[in-house]
Amino acid sequence: MANEILKQVFQEMHLMTAASVNPDAIMDALFSKNVIVSDDYDRLHHVPVPRDRSRKLFSLLHQSSHPQAFIHLRLALLDEYPWIVDKIDKFLTSRLQQLRSSHSADGKCVLYRPRLYKSVCVLIYIPQRSMQSFADGADGWTRGTASRYTPHHQRH
Repeated sequence: MANEILKQVFQEMHLMTAASVNPDAIMDALFSKNVIVSDDYDRLHHVPVPRDRSRKLFSLLHQSSHPQAFIHLRLALLDEYPWIVDKIDKFLTSRLQQLRSSHSADGKCVLYRPRLYKSVCVLIYIPQRSMQSFADGADGWTRGTASRYTPHHQRH
């Protein structure tokens, strides 16, 4: 599901990403994760104009059946394009806030964003009846920090 959400975000941000991203900076990372195959990698290197190569790369990713293609894309962008990842995360946060405000009163949306730089945000939906036990530390979970929950067996 996270990959599909990121796919939609990249689709909506296509104009900015296609114009801003030099595909050479991320192709090796995507190739190493088998997101793009050697034939695609070679064909991309033969496209002479970087912006056209970027469009072709994003087109390949949207056609990809790799279950984590856009998760790996986001991670690949972190080193060279952290400002794009920040925009992606802000876009996701905005979407989550819209979801939360339009969501029915029977549950809560919890955004878990670990402090580690190369992490991916995770959205957890907890039905209202389970939310209190989650917050109270029931069911094997305890509150670690303001933004992190850890299993009881991992507490120090």
